[in-house]
Amino acid sequence: MLKGSIVALITPFKDDNLDENTYRKLLNYHLNNGTNGVVPGGTTGESPTLSHSEHKKIIEIAVNECKGKIPVIAGTGSNSTDEAVDLSKFAEKAGSDALLVVTPYYNKPTQEGLYAHYKKLNDNVGIPIIIYNIPSRSVIDMSVETMAKLFELKNIAGVKDATGDLSRVDKQLKTMGKDFIQLTGNDDNALEFNKRGGVGAIGVTANVAAKLSSEFQKACLDDIDLAQSLDKLLQPLHTALFIESNPSPVKYAASLLKMCSPSVRLPLVEIREETKQKVLEALKKAKLL
Repeated sequence: MLKGSIVALITPFKDDNLDENTYRKLLNYHLNNGTNGVVPGGTTGESPTLSHSEHKKIIEIAVNECKGKIPVIAGTGSNSTDEAVDLSKFAEKAGSDALLVVTPYYNKPTQEGLYAHYKKLNDNVGIPIIIYNIPSRSVIDMSVETMAKLFELKNIAGVKDATGDLSRVDKQLKTMGKDFIQLTGNDDNALEFNKRGGVGAIGVTANVAAKLSSEFQKACLDDIDLAQSLDKLLQPLHTALFIESNPSPVKYAASLLKMCSPSVRLPLVEIREETKQKVLEALKKAKLL
């Protein structure tokens, strides 16, 4: 169920307020262009600067638009375990198919603390939980051993791996087996990640290149030459969208495609002029403009 091109959705704003109509249009863009799943309220969706009511609203909207069509994997992570539990229970009740839960940032919990955090989530919901391991932002790296221990629990289903370390795919496959869902969080390594046993990506680039991203993921299964060709086409865009802090570049790219405003919430700001030019060039190279 959770495989292929899954988009880490941006959250559109208008005058610094949630732009619900545009959000619905973005969701339908993905429904019409082959995206295999959506993640509302993840970190690409600026969850740290959403109010609780906004966070819950975008989950509700995503479920209303996508339920029964493609999976909704609600972003419900927090560095407060109780807050993550509250959001996760809400998302399940709203009809989400699964949860994406980032490792707690800033607190720097030990491996024992990470285990306890996810176990409490596991014990409070009845839908699959995907661990989001991103040491570059959360400053802690969940070990393969801790993941294996968590995978013994009923609802822990897999990982969004944004370590950038491809050897982790091998280790996680060897330790947990094929039933442990491995999705990359790095668009630029998706080809090799899938070759090693991954089953897809929760990506940023799909926000503006949904069809190309879904075609690439499909090709990884049955046409490696096409997958390599599409990967080459997308690589400049993957690079450009991470020159500055995500999601500022991808929101600017979306604005060039007339999809939404480039607005982000402080402390994020819109990208510099030189970055804008690089994003524009990357969109042209991918034949999106």
